[in-house]
Amino acid sequence: MKTKVREPKFHLVKRDDLSRYQRVLIRLLSIVLALILCATITAITTGINPFEVFGSIVSGAFGTARKTWITLQDLSVLLLIALALTPAFTMKFWNIGGEGQVLVGGLATAACMICFEQKLPSAVIILLSVIAAPLAGALWGFIPAICKAKWNTNETLMTLMMNYIATQLVSYFIIIWEVPKGSGKIGIINQNSHAGWMPQVFGSKYMLCILVALITMVFLYFYIGYSKHGYEIQVVGESENTARYVGIKVGKVIVRTMLLSGALCGIAGMLLVGSINHTITTTIAGGQGFTGVLVAWMAKFNPFTMVLSAFLIVFMDRGAGEIATQFGLNQSYADILTGIILFFIIGCEFFINYRIKRAEKHENKEGSSC
Repeated sequence: MKTKVREPKFHLVKRDDLSRYQRVLIRLLSIVLALILCATITAITTGINPFEVFGSIVSGAFGTARKTWITLQDLSVLLLIALALTPAFTMKFWNIGGEGQVLVGGLATAACMICFEQKLPSAVIILLSVIAAPLAGALWGFIPAICKAKWNTNETLMTLMMNYIATQLVSYFIIIWEVPKGSGKIGIINQNSHAGWMPQVFGSKYMLCILVALITMVFLYFYIGYSKHGYEIQVVGESENTARYVGIKVGKVIVRTMLLSGALCGIAGMLLVGSINHTITTTIAGGQGFTGVLVAWMAKFNPFTMVLSAFLIVFMDRGAGEIATQFGLNQSYADILTGIILFFIIGCEFFINYRIKRAEKHENKEGSSC
């Protein structure tokens, strides 16, 4: 007798390329749906008017001129780290070591400020920091890069382990430099002399980070998109075999790209220590080395689009404190809202790349006798 074969009623089909307008529309729709869900959850779980919660988030990020500047400064640091990771990820080199590269850049800056406070003028200390921080970050990127190029080691594991080494290295020097002894922290470095503190730009202590991030964004846009080195990075990312076939030295590209990536992370560390915090701790990067990976991925490694993804994360993070103050909700609640929004934004990529198609009904013509 004839038998019927059960087939799925629906299956996934790869979409044809959508227009830019359609992609933007899908992403905007995902954000709107995420906000509706956040509002619903807020109303059910807390009884608070969700519009008041959203309003407090805006107030926390842009409520005053000072809050606005701090938001822009935090945005610039996260953007700079995400930009730093972009060349490596474009090459399909999974650099998870941004956190460590930022830490060693900050450590190099702190070392210059502490060791040369009474020996050199402040301008010279700043110059030394500008040289030492990117070199330290580049070294931290060079080690896993050369191992990958020479022995094809796992770059994800190596860069991740380098984070732990950097953390312990910072811990070691904190004990050496701690003030007062036994406190377990350094405190504000050169608080009285301000030796090695980065200068204010246009009379604002927040502007330096913003300018560095903007310059880096423009530089990487042209470097990756229009330079010979950028072309080689993209070819290696597409296929190492193809790159070798056309005469590109893959190992050289890997090392060169990771030197650049690490150096930019080192500059971010320099800004955190020399311009923003004026101290060094094991948590000074605040997990932004990992968050930067998400920012870069959400923007599809487009330097200009990263501004939007970085802004979303910083905006929600800055608003978290205001929620806690105004409504007595801890920061975890804001993290829940942020997680929901990110889930929808990341999830919408599925609908951009695939569509669900209803399977056509047909019978199996082959039969079996009983």
